[in-house]
Amino acid sequence: MVYTIIISFLLLFIGVLLLGVRIFFVKDGKFPNIHIGGSKALKNQGINCATTQDRQAQKIKKMNVSDMINELNDKY
Repeated sequence: MVYTIIISFLLLFIGVLLLGVRIFFVKDGKFPNIHIGGSKALKNQGINCATTQDRQAQKIKKMNVSDMINELNDKY
């Protein structure tokens, strides 16, 4: 029983250590930015994360319903 717990703890410790190699052993190490906003390829295509898109949408001027309908009819 104790042998199994020790082996489990060692495997867990090795796994955490391997996941954090870049953080623990590299000076100023950081976790990689895997968010949509951190991808250069998606930025070049104009794709942002939901939070950024929401912020941009709130900056757009407020329109009434008839203006929105007219704008949609013009687009499609």
